[in-house]
Parts: sequence; C-alpha cells; structure tokens
Amino acid sequence: MPTEALTTAGLTPADMAGCLALSEGAGWNQSAEDWNIFFRHGTVFGIEEGGRLVASGAVLPYPSGGFGWVSMVLVAASMRGRGLGTRILHRCIEALRGDGLCPVLDATPAGERIYRPLGFRTQFGLTRWRGLSGGDAPHGTRALRADLPAALDAAAFGADRHFLLAELLRRAPANAFTLDNGNGFVLARPGRAALQIGPLVAESEADAARLLDAALAAAQGPVLLDLADRWTGLAAHLRARGFTPERPYNRMALDRAEPFGDPARLFVVAGPELG
Repeated sequence: MPTEALTTAGLTPADMAGCLALSEGAGWNQSAEDWNIFFRHGTVFGIEEGGRLVASGAVLPYPSGGFGWVSMVLVAASMRGRGLGTRILHRCIEALRGDGLCPVLDATPAGERIYRPLGFRTQFGLTRWRGLSGGDAPHGTRALRADLPAALDAAAFGADRHFLLAELLRRAPANAFTLDNGNGFVLARPGRAALQIGPLVAESEADAARLLDAALAAAQGPVLLDLADRWTGLAAHLRARGFTPERPYNRMALDRAEPFGDPARLFVVAGPELG
C-alpha cells in the first residue's frame, strides 16, 4: 500500500502486542506497564499496514504545567525513510496544541535534526548512563512509603504528576527512597531489559549521590538512568561506580527554550518517554 494511503489512528490496549514489537525492535527498554501509562493517562497513535502496526507515537499531558510529553515515536525498520515518523510526530503535536499544551520531548541527536526545523528549542542536555547495581546503603536515607513527594517533584519538574509517582512506587517499592529530612527522593521502574532509575530530585549533588546509592544498593542487575548534564559531580560519581555514558539527549520544547520547573533540583529524569 502506498504510504500516502496509510492513516493515523488512536490505539487501545488491544494493540499492545504491536506496540511492544515496535519498542523491542528498536532495542528500547519499555515494558507493557510502561505502554499502559500512555493508554491510561495519555493517547497512543499508530499507523497500520496490512494489519500490522508499523509506526507509533504517544502524548502524555501534564496540564497543571501547561505542557505535555511527546513519546514513543517509533517506526518499524522495514518502513523507515517513508515519512511515517514525521506524520506521527505532527499528530502528537496537534493533539497537545489542541489542548493548549506546549509539546516537550527528549530528543536523540538523530531526532533533533527533525525537531529543530519544526521550532523545537533546546532547554538542557541529558546523558543516558548504564551500569550495574550494588554497593552499600548510605546513611541519611530511608525507604519511601505511602507519602508521595508530589510537591517536591512538581517544583522540580514543572507540573503535578501524582499519577506517575504512584505508578512508579507501586512497581518498584524496594527502589524508592527519600532523605531523612524529606528534601529529596528517588524512584525507579523495572524495564524490559534493565531497571530505570528516576526521577531523582534533591537540593545538592551530595544528597543526590546518597539517594542514587540507596537505589543502587537495593537494585539487582543492569541499571539505566538519564542524568542532566549540568551535574558533573554526579557524573564523576557514576564513573567511579563503573557506569558508562551511552547516548545524549536534548530536552526540547516547541517555541520555548526556558525550562519548565526548577532544573537546579532535577538530577535524574523519569526517562525520555515520561519527562
């Protein structure tokens, strides 16, 4: 079928198998529970050919902050280079702007070449780090229980996302920690191939390192995290622990270079698909 004849449609959880095939085919870390966040709290778009899902994209609105996330823009390897990703991207932008929200995303260098001509502007850089769990639990932290740090997260991120924090705490309670003084926290989520740590919010790199070490001590196996580039001290801490940088990202927003929230307290983000 000619590419021009393919249409973009909203997906449902019944399309989960196709969504997972796209993210696994790209080597991404998302699980079915990650996709379900978009089905429950956002919108997933897709393009099918011959009954097979060949492209996807999702939006996750954060209306209290006036913005929303563009996520999961994926195209099957056999269909790349035919404009499907750009078509999905435009549909995601239209959906968010139709709700009065500024589209935001975390772009790889390849994606940035597409987003920048559309008017997306860089807010700050991120780096994906990969390593292994382990180490001793540090002093000054304690397990995070039922009291979600929604206000701390909203101040750092720029919008309330209580639903997401609740989901992460439910999925990985053993990797959720707060500082004894309550001025910082870390959450995590199990992925397809590794534990993804984030978000991590704190008031200093020393506090952030303590929270990170607490999460790593409680984890098992491979770990991924996306660290804001401004935190060179924490990057050195990760290197000392044997972590290696894997790829860069740029947080970008349509027609806006000023970051949302307070980047001075945001150390590790929840992931490029969640913000």
